[in-house]
Amino acid sequence: MKIHKEGRRILFFTLLALLAINLLLYQFNEQGVGFNRVFSGVSVVAFLLLLQFFRSPYRNLLTHEDIVIAPADGKVVVIEDVHEPEFFDGVRKQISIFMSPINVHITRNPVSGTVKYFKYHPGKYLVAWHPKSSTKNERTTVVVETEAGPQVLFRQIAGAMARRIVWYVNEGDEVSQGEEFGFIKFGSRVDVFVPVDTDVKVQIGEKVKGGQTVIAQLKTPPPTLF
Repeated sequence: MKIHKEGRRILFFTLLALLAINLLLYQFNEQGVGFNRVFSGVSVVAFLLLLQFFRSPYRNLLTHEDIVIAPADGKVVVIEDVHEPEFFDGVRKQISIFMSPINVHITRNPVSGTVKYFKYHPGKYLVAWHPKSSTKNERTTVVVETEAGPQVLFRQIAGAMARRIVWYVNEGDEVSQGEEFGFIKFGSRVDVFVPVDTDVKVQIGEKVKGGQTVIAQLKTPPPTLF
């Protein structure tokens, strides 16, 4: 287990601030010993919660050219055919994963291939399970042309608590399945859009692990010898 690079600065300055406040309390609030002890306990718990949020556990990644793996830890909240207007302008199957504040918030490439499209959208901060969060909230959209052929779109979506999305990919990049493509701070959601004939391997309410859980299998043409 290690701490993700996106959390190191936040953790460092949070630790300094909590230490300073506690030292000041014990120095200038000698009469409020009980309050000081309670605040110290709350400080420890708050820092540990922040620490676990930015954890980066080791993952034994699962890779294959015709499967789609979970891009993040969380719970499957949507599986449905929808009209995707931004890139495909057509019907695609949407699989959405909600990430609670206690989940690992690293986001990973669900497929390998070439980034054909990338765009960052500033926006609102509706709760991540709101139906309009996919089109109204702050978000990024990435489309990868897979090694197997089909194009897969995936989208980081900020939630009510998540106020910053970080990404590490750009158009033209070659990406590998399971590698990090970004990080969303403090609760969020990831949507994946695949062709409608894709075989979905998860169910609503199922908990998944980024880089390990197979969420779908793409329909690809059989190999030929000639």
